Amino acid sequence: MVSKLKVLTIGDAMITMNPTSTGPLRFVSTFERKVGGAELNFAIGCARLGLDTAWVSRLGDDEFGRVIYNFARGEGVDVDHVEFVEGHPTSINFKEIREDGSGKTFYYRYHSPVLSFTKEQFTKEMFNQVDVLHISGVFMAIDPQNVELIQHVVKLAKESNTTVSFDPNLRLKLWTIEDARAAYAPLWDHVDIVLTGLDEIDLLLGHNDKEKLAAFSKRHHIQDFVIKDGANGSMLFTNDEWIHVSPFKVQPIDTVGAGDGFDAAYIYSYLNQLSPAERLRVANGAGALVTTVSGDNEGLPYLDELNRFINQESVIER
Repeated sequence: MVSKLKVLTIGDAMITMNPTSTGPLRFVSTFERKVGGAELNFAIGCARLGLDTAWVSRLGDDEFGRVIYNFARGEGVDVDHVEFVEGHPTSINFKEIREDGSGKTFYYRYHSPVLSFTKEQFTKEMFNQVDVLHISGVFMAIDPQNVELIQHVVKLAKESNTTVSFDPNLRLKLWTIEDARAAYAPLWDHVDIVLTGLDEIDLLLGHNDKEKLAAFSKRHHIQDFVIKDGANGSMLFTNDEWIHVSPFKVQPIDTVGAGDGFDAAYIYSYLNQLSPAERLRVANGAGALVTTVSGDNEGLPYLDELNRFINQESVIER
C-alpha cells in the first residue's frame, strides 16, 4: 500500500488534566497531565498509520504549549505550521469521573491561541502537496471567527483539488445546536467526505432516516457519507447505495478519541484506495482499539497493530 500521502488538519490542542480519583471535581486534589484535542488526535492517528500529516495550530507561549508541541513532534506530526503566541494561554480541560464511570469535562479555553489566526496566513500554496484536508466542528465552535476562517480554507483546498473531509464533532458546551447548523450549512456543498455519528446527524438535520440521509448526501454531492454508530458498527452511503459493516467486539474502557481514531483510519483507507466496505472495516477496527485504552490518544493504533487486530492475528508475547 501507498503510505506517504499528505493529510493536513487545523485545530486547537489542550492540556487534559485527568483526575487520579473519582468523585466530584471539587474533592479531587491530584491530576495526571495529558495532551488532547480532536484535531491533534486525528493528526496523531494518521501519523501512526504512516501518513505524512501536518497539523496547523497556535499554542500559548508557555510551558503547556511546549508540552503539546514536543508531544506532537514526537509522534511524527509535521508541526511546521504551529506557532507560539503571547497573550493567549494554552487551552486546558479538567475531567471529572464519577464512581459509576460517568463523567464531565470542564473547558478553560477562553482567549484560545487559535484566535490569533488570520485568513491571510492561509494560502493556496499550503495545499500544493496535500491530498486531504480534514476539518472538525470543534475548531469552528471555539469562536465565530473560526467559522469564517474554515470557509476560506475549504475554498482554497477546493481550488487546489484537495479532498475535504469533515467531522461535525458537535460540542454543545461550546455553542448551541442552532449556531452549529448555521455554521455547517455553507460547508455541505464543498466537502467530499463526511464522518459523523448517528445521534449527531440527528441533532444537526432533525432526523437520521437512511433514505433522507441518502437524499441529503446526493443533493450536496458528498462522495462518502459515513455514519459512525459505535457498538453497532458503521455505515457508508456512496455510489447510490448504503453499505453497513459490523463492529469488532471489544471490552471498552474509555471511548474518548474513538471517533478521531475512526476518522484517521478511514482517511488512511480512502487514500490507499481500499473498497468502501474495507474502509469501514479498517475504521471500525481503529475505533474499537482506541476504546480499549484509557486516554485521549494513547489507544490510537499503529498500522501493524491495526492490521493484526482486524485480521485476528495472534501475537507471541514471549
